[in-house]
Amino acid sequence: MEYISVIQFAQKYAISDRTARNYCASGKIEGAFLTGKTWNIPADAALPLKGKKKISPLLQRLRDEKETKLKGGIYHRTQIDLTYNSNHIEGSRLTKEQTRYIFETNTLGITTENTRIDDIIETVNHFRCIDYIINHATDRLTETHLKQLHLILKTNTSDSQKSWFAVGDYKRLANEVGGKETAQPKEVHKCMQALLAEYNGIEKVEFTDILNFHVKFERIHPFQDGNGRVGRLVMFWQCLQAGIVPFIITEDLRFYYYRGIQNWGQIDGYLRDTCLTAQDNYKALLHYFKIKY
Repeated sequence: MEYISVIQFAQKYAISDRTARNYCASGKIEGAFLTGKTWNIPADAALPLKGKKKISPLLQRLRDEKETKLKGGIYHRTQIDLTYNSNHIEGSRLTKEQTRYIFETNTLGITTENTRIDDIIETVNHFRCIDYIINHATDRLTETHLKQLHLILKTNTSDSQKSWFAVGDYKRLANEVGGKETAQPKEVHKCMQALLAEYNGIEKVEFTDILNFHVKFERIHPFQDGNGRVGRLVMFWQCLQAGIVPFIITEDLRFYYYRGIQNWGQIDGYLRDTCLTAQDNYKALLHYFKIKY
């Protein structure tokens, strides 16, 4: 069996070294043992649960419909709406009907000379990303999860063929967002560790905590490309985990969404109001499908 250190375990689950040692000392990590003063932890050891995690009616419905491949339900609608809007915000030229057709038939249907292969691939990949967050919604958010989402999103795209582009890993080259500097590549791991430790240390996650995480994530801009889509997927994940009604940033809210990110810390209401508007739209879907929240 392969073993890892306390530090590696702490980094994997975005917790402090001290917390990891306490878990070992109290027998909460199965298979961990001491060699001298050093703890050896099974590489596949899970993070101890603080208590039984409740699954919201929405998450349960999403999982049920995903498993049964039910068409026309909240899972079906979420896949199409979240994928179309998030990709469109980033410049995808596929229409919503094309997105729907890909999801429902696994074919493209009518194309034009402007149809880009990457748009098709990233649409299919985004569907898989949503499945991933539904499957892992009760997991503690870690760097491994974030990198996995990026790996799924960018696999087989033209970016994945570039030697300098790190698919499923943090950026290798410095980048900007909205003309503003982001974290340098050598700083990303440390910044993300700190951000995740701060977030995972919150006893009861509120709506504002999710927005705050998102803004900090986007300002770090950990990946070479795909940060917006990964970030919005993570917000949906965090809402499902915290029992908060999730939301989808639609094309008509794009300007207000960007304005909110830029002004977070000075005028937090811009982003909060935009996301609450998006949340109201998703609540309307829950009403239609008779899902409690």
